[in-house]
Order: sequence, then C-alpha cells, then structure tokens
Amino acid sequence: MLPVWCLVWGAMGNLEEGLRWLDQAEADFKTAGDCLRDGNFYASAFFSQQAAEKALKGLLYSRGYRALVTHSVFELLQESSRQYPELAAMVDYGRELDRHYIGSRYPNFYPSGPAYAYYTGEIASRCLSYAESILNVCRRSLKG
Repeated sequence: MLPVWCLVWGAMGNLEEGLRWLDQAEADFKTAGDCLRDGNFYASAFFSQQAAEKALKGLLYSRGYRALVTHSVFELLQESSRQYPELAAMVDYGRELDRHYIGSRYPNFYPSGPAYAYYTGEIASRCLSYAESILNVCRRSLKG
C-alpha cells in the first residue's frame, strides 16, 4: 500500500519531468559543495538534503508518480527502494539528511543560539557524501 503522501496515476512514467527534477538536484548539490568550501556548513547540510530529495522525486516522477507531498528523504528512499533495491542501503542516509531540512535554518530548533552555530565541516561533509551517493543512483537510473 502506498503512503498517503504519494499518488501514482497509470504505468507511464514521465522521464522529462524526472530529468527536470534531477537537473535542479544537481544545482542544489553544487550549491552544497560551494557552501562547504566557503565554510557555510549549515547551508551545505540543507542543500545536501534538498539535492537528495529532488533527485529521488525525479526518479519517482519518471516512474509515473504524480503527487509527492513530502520533504522526507527517508520516506522517498523507502518508496524508491521498492523499484531500485540499491537505495534500500541508503535509508539511514535519509534519516540523517532529514534532520537538516528544518534544523539547519531555524534557531528555535535548538535550545539557544543561531542554527548555523551547531554545524561543523564534519556534519556538512557527511551530508554532502550521503547526497552524492543518492544522486549517483538517481543519475544512473534516469540517464542510463
């Protein structure tokens, strides 16, 4: 049974839409790397999460999904791994990346201080690596 947050119409995929989302994921991944090099670790973690989310949505849109109303990389990996078993090994990456969707941007996520102060190069590098692993699978699947 599909989760409430997604809807599939028909068996026909939409490769063009999937590639459009992958293109944005690639841009977000580049931004994540730029932010890491510039020392903006909180932004790197956020854009890593965005890159993984959009790449997975692209993969699912290419397979005929039409409504993906989630920002959870964890949930998208669970759904994607039904058709792409290699993604099942990355579910824990999704758990980690999901922590940075809100936590990297909002100070009230933490007990005190600004959100960016909680981020280090190690955290940002790990997020970038996880996003890259997910993107690699999505690239191979969408571009062949």
